[in-house]
Amino acid sequence: MKVAIASDHAGIHIREEIKKLMDELGIEYIDLGCDCETSVDYPDYAIPVAEKVANGEVDRGILICGTGIGMAIAANKVKGVRCALCHDVYSARLTRQHNDSNVLAMGERVIGPGLAREIAEVWLTTAFEGGRHAKRVEKITQYETEH
Repeated sequence: MKVAIASDHAGIHIREEIKKLMDELGIEYIDLGCDCETSVDYPDYAIPVAEKVANGEVDRGILICGTGIGMAIAANKVKGVRCALCHDVYSARLTRQHNDSNVLAMGERVIGPGLAREIAEVWLTTAFEGGRHAKRVEKITQYETEH
């Protein structure tokens, strides 16, 4: 698995924690920034990650900002992206099992680094169940294709 990861200025600390986690898990990743604590625009980081996921350059993406909301909204504008905003482990597991999410968004101002690591680990290691869930995900893909 290969993951693209990025954050805005409000998510740099958790981004570093998630990179350490991926190193521990042996997951290859590319870091698309940002590397400053001065204000930047989250779409400038969310959209490149989402595009890499959508075009198959990476398998999944992880985005972190203050709340995760802006990153999720921006990423979900990219056709083929199913970005889930998660602040608990249960949602992270189910969004992989049932929704086949391919991008994870989290908020550094909402959760701490320990919980962020737990969420990311579950999300990175949980498989899509397929079955009855596959037809639901396919309906989303079909809508995207038609519109």
